[in-house]
Amino acid sequence: MNYVREQVGTFRRFAASAAALAVLTLAGAAVPARAQTYTVLTVIPTGSDFAQPNAQEIAQGRNGDLYTTDCCAGPLYGVFFSATTGGTLTDVYDVDYVPWGGASLGTDGNFYSTNYDGGASGCGQVFKVTPGGVVTFLHDFSGVDGSFPVSAPVEAPNGVFYGASFSDAEGPCYNLGVIYSVTSTGTFNALHTFTGPDGSNPEAQLAVGSDGNLYGGTQYGGTNNDGVLFRITPGGTYTVLHNLAGTDGNEILRGLVLARDGNLYGVTYNGGTGGNGVIFRLTNSGVYTVIYNIGSPYSGGNSSLVQATDGNLYGLLGQGNASQPGWIFSVTTTGTFTILHEFCQQTNCTDGQSPTTPLIQHTDGKLYGFTEGGGDSAGVFYSLDMGLAPFVSLVSTSGKEGAKIGILGQGFSSSSVVKFGGTQATTVTRSGTTFLAATVPSAALTGSVTVTTGSTTLTSSRTFDVTPTTTSFSPPSGPVGTLVTINGTGLKQTTKVTFNGKSASFTVVSDIELTATVPTGATTGKIKVTTNGGSVTSTTSFTVN
Repeated sequence: MNYVREQVGTFRRFAASAAALAVLTLAGAAVPARAQTYTVLTVIPTGSDFAQPNAQEIAQGRNGDLYTTDCCAGPLYGVFFSATTGGTLTDVYDVDYVPWGGASLGTDGNFYSTNYDGGASGCGQVFKVTPGGVVTFLHDFSGVDGSFPVSAPVEAPNGVFYGASFSDAEGPCYNLGVIYSVTSTGTFNALHTFTGPDGSNPEAQLAVGSDGNLYGGTQYGGTNNDGVLFRITPGGTYTVLHNLAGTDGNEILRGLVLARDGNLYGVTYNGGTGGNGVIFRLTNSGVYTVIYNIGSPYSGGNSSLVQATDGNLYGLLGQGNASQPGWIFSVTTTGTFTILHEFCQQTNCTDGQSPTTPLIQHTDGKLYGFTEGGGDSAGVFYSLDMGLAPFVSLVSTSGKEGAKIGILGQGFSSSSVVKFGGTQATTVTRSGTTFLAATVPSAALTGSVTVTTGSTTLTSSRTFDVTPTTTSFSPPSGPVGTLVTINGTGLKQTTKVTFNGKSASFTVVSDIELTATVPTGATTGKIKVTTNGGSVTSTTSFTVN
């Protein structure tokens, strides 16, 4: 335990030193800020259970409160806590180890996080915690299967959680980092162990891409030892997509965000033409583009980005002293950069200093975050109002007809009407005024989800993809020109049908049926149906006579 905690202290000192020593060179002028309102909701006093919050992620719970972790405070060694939008902080669970991971919300309503150390081998843990504070430890890392995780695992569409463990340079927990999967009941698999050329020290939280694969970055390793960006399938197939080279950024400390254009966006801590990091775009196929070089007086990106409902990306820069108090910025997906707020503008930095916990957009439309310093020297909890309207957030952004989808928001009532792409859900279960569970209806279409309560309609911040299914096809065989009937669900929005990869002409009969003609050149193989919400491949092959 003492050894691990000593390493934690070393790691934190390294991060602070890196910020203080960053070279401050100009990489482009920032656009003047537009109107916004910054509000300190809570000043955190020295010695508080919530002192110096510095977690990786914040999650909104079903009750409308925000949840995250705080390392190295509280009666033990850290806390898992909640925050109301009015500024009330509540200790949910006292942690005896180092909970840096923050929180991610599962479809079961529980939160998932990690301890940097602890467990049977002292190498860290993955745990889940209910909103009421009941904790279940899902896995103890041993070193061989990973160590020292500093980010929370995220749930993929298959219901499994995926995460990255950081690494240890020496000692019994030695490794260069591991990507893992874990179920809500604790079934654990080490999917990929880093070796150096493929990256090392994966500190950042993974992101689920538009294709259902997981994406992330590493702090070091790769061709230039500047880190890599990678993709890993839910089954564990790992691919390096881009080797950072310093001039295009280096050291990825925080996770990527999937934007509504289908691309992933992120920041590096160092590198770029200004030496202080870059903001970049990454496609699923690995096309890497720097959209903004961070320069003086701003120090490197130390938090993940969040895309708000206005389409802009929001993030944080800088930590350390009064000359680098930290900034909130926005950037468009094409690279227009705007400083929105500079911290430490009040005497003794009572408005906060050193923002390290990333922003989250609550469904009330405002952005929320924490600083690690300022206030009463122990940080503040704040909001940033950009004038954005309330909306609803989907716990899952894809699913089949008949799937139950969680919806976060506010002002819900027993008369609330939910629609998926304009098609009304007939089965809706309400839990208070801030959470609904709606069953995807038959003939639902890919598109926005809306919740209408009285005269108020709230729209989802992301598109919901209605994924197709196929249950059968007939006949099972035939020559070219045979008309084949395909049955399933979600077929109304079909865009393509192939027989063993060969495109076929088709006719949509209904949401549960379509017909396709076996095309010239087709060979025996499976039938694939592609829709606006995804694709599905038959479990058996069609035989071409």
